[in-house]
Amino acid sequence: MLFEYVVLYTFHVGIGLRVVLPKREQFREVLAGFEAARLARLTAYQVDGLLDDPRIIRNRRKLEAVVQNAGAWLRLLTAEGGEAGVLKFFYGFVGGRPTDSQRPDGQAPPLHTPAAEAMSKELKRRGFALLGPATCYGLMQAAGLVNDHAMTCPRHGECQTATTGAYFTSLAGNNTEGA
Repeated sequence: MLFEYVVLYTFHVGIGLRVVLPKREQFREVLAGFEAARLARLTAYQVDGLLDDPRIIRNRRKLEAVVQNAGAWLRLLTAEGGEAGVLKFFYGFVGGRPTDSQRPDGQAPPLHTPAAEAMSKELKRRGFALLGPATCYGLMQAAGLVNDHAMTCPRHGECQTATTGAYFTSLAGNNTEGA
């Protein structure tokens, strides 16, 4: 699921998720079910073919970035010892557990944070493309690394509960103090 977010956030650059998310299932169909191993093997000829598919956002740079990011994702999986290691890698940018901004109603969330800047820098170092700090911050929000919902929003409590339950505890491993 996390790699799916990487793909979708790669496409959202410059146009926003309101354009990308309604096409999520079409992206899934066209982009090999978001399977990194299959996407990493796409050839330039196959990318050219995707540019003719009206079901997705047809942008060469973004499609090439998806192929590049798929390869980088596979290398990250290897370097971090698999899915659990990749999860810990991403949680490492927020101190091992999701952060709650405790944002008051009416205050806009930040466009990016130092954690998102660090994530972006590290992902670029590892060969990822089109994942700047603002994009990484959105990815952190979508993946549950950051709870940015206003305190009065019903989703704030739902997200808070999700990150303190048994599911999160099993994902976070030993980093559960204060849960």
